[in-house]
Amino acid sequence: MSEMRFNPITLDWVIMASDRSMKPNDFRKEDRVRPELPAWRENCPFCVGNEHLSAQEIARACDKDGSWQVRVVANKYPAFSPMEVVERHNEGTFRSLSAAGAHEVVIEHPKHNVALSDFTAPHVRALFGLYRERYEALRLNPAVESIVIFKNHGERAGTSLEHPHSQITAAPIVSAQVEARLQEARRYHQKTGDCLYCRVLADELEAGVRIVEESESFVAFIPYASLSPYHLWIFPRQHASSFGAIGDCDLDHLADILSRQLRHLHVALGDPDYNFMIRSSPARAVHSPYYHWYVAIVPRVSHLAGFELGSGTYINSSRPEHCAEVLRAAAVMN
Repeated sequence: MSEMRFNPITLDWVIMASDRSMKPNDFRKEDRVRPELPAWRENCPFCVGNEHLSAQEIARACDKDGSWQVRVVANKYPAFSPMEVVERHNEGTFRSLSAAGAHEVVIEHPKHNVALSDFTAPHVRALFGLYRERYEALRLNPAVESIVIFKNHGERAGTSLEHPHSQITAAPIVSAQVEARLQEARRYHQKTGDCLYCRVLADELEAGVRIVEESESFVAFIPYASLSPYHLWIFPRQHASSFGAIGDCDLDHLADILSRQLRHLHVALGDPDYNFMIRSSPARAVHSPYYHWYVAIVPRVSHLAGFELGSGTYINSSRPEHCAEVLRAAAVMN
């Protein structure tokens, strides 16, 4: 019989469809063959040597020889415009505001054909160092209320360009989804005096069965009520609400564990399409006692269908305990 589990962080009920439990090979797309890409394309604005084709450069991280490792440029088609004043309009039930903030593209590597799962740990460290730098810079914009750092890998994850890249958006609002999670975390803290996220992490560590990897500073695990198969969270061990406050040592540890988890997913699921995002506190809540930043990696191996869209309830076709076991085995194979 199927089981329903509650996710106290996302506030979702998830149906664990045990009768439909799927093996890793069930998620592999045997008919999908990623094309062999060249290391450089003449018309790619993100390739090294083609910097003049990209939008205005905002920041870069360089190698010891002065060549760039990672670049941040303005998005040519931004969802949010670089403004510091938000204009608001209200008329009856019609409300609008100017989409002030920022929308930046992070060019993750000079080469066209290198996937993030194949980056060296120092290169991932440089990438996340620029994430932190831009996060802190955007947080100072008075129009910005929330910042999202995310990556789309593969067509099913929403990517539109081949060259490895990710994005940073800074918005003038806190979304309804994030606000609901904040309110629940605040309520839990007021009731218990504890951080809900710290409590979830402690419970997962005690249970052990869904832990994929532990490092000195981070824990990678499949949550008890994961919304989809192989949906992975990476939590800092120490309470911290803002990604922008991460220290250099923890940045090194984060680069290490993230690199390994992406390789494990690659081995286990055959280079799946995925999204990853850094979920951090709102821009003004730098030292919140009840929010805890983390990284989510979501392989796009399942679809939302009519039931999910109509009910708001997820069906997970692979139990979290099994997914964690598969990823631990992939670590041995890798």
